[in-house]
Amino acid sequence: MIRIAIVEDEVTYQEQLTEYLHRFEEDRGETIEMETFSDGDEFVEHYKAQFDIILMDVQMRFMDGMSAAEEIRKVDSEVVIIFITNMAQYAIKGYAVDALDYVLKPISYFQFSQRLNRAVERMKKRESHYLTVSLKGGVKRLQISDIYYVESQGHNLIFRTNKGELTASGTMKELEKELSSFHFYRGHKGYLINLEHVEGMKDNCAVVNGEELLVSRTKKKGFMEALAHYWGEVIK
Repeated sequence: MIRIAIVEDEVTYQEQLTEYLHRFEEDRGETIEMETFSDGDEFVEHYKAQFDIILMDVQMRFMDGMSAAEEIRKVDSEVVIIFITNMAQYAIKGYAVDALDYVLKPISYFQFSQRLNRAVERMKKRESHYLTVSLKGGVKRLQISDIYYVESQGHNLIFRTNKGELTASGTMKELEKELSSFHFYRGHKGYLINLEHVEGMKDNCAVVNGEELLVSRTKKKGFMEALAHYWGEVIK
């Protein structure tokens, strides 16, 4: 079952999106549980990471979709967000809140179903994977998608995650090999970066969870290619 929220203040579009979701259910053979909200403020207030996909109108009266998405990302890094808008420039701004895609108004079913197909595929790719790391006196199991990046400091590995910082033993070379199939890239000898959390580039730095991590000159071309490939993969 796929849980989808429609956050849209225009009743006409609420009804159209609901109709399209029922049609998508039949076309794909999926079971969809949907809930409708009329404003971003109302939606954020009651949000408890209970949805797989959010269809979010950008322009709403009390809280716009971009602001609502920023609040949602503080508590839920996994939910797939698709913006509904009549302005294409929000596609670029959407990277700041890890939005998957956007649908332009007026909405055609073909356009909508293509975007929703991508969302369902991305949702299914995000099944949980775990990494077991060695700590002083024991081990800890980390969800891989929770890791922003890993920093090498002497003989220690510092894991920066959405649940805080963790110091573990091990080598960057071994960790890089272990995480090679999970879209991590070593942009600098001291950093192993999870491409899932890269918000963009600023000069020679990757912006990860608001931090600027230096990408070395020799690694920059490879890093940019890996990032472009990752962004292309999650939206195709």
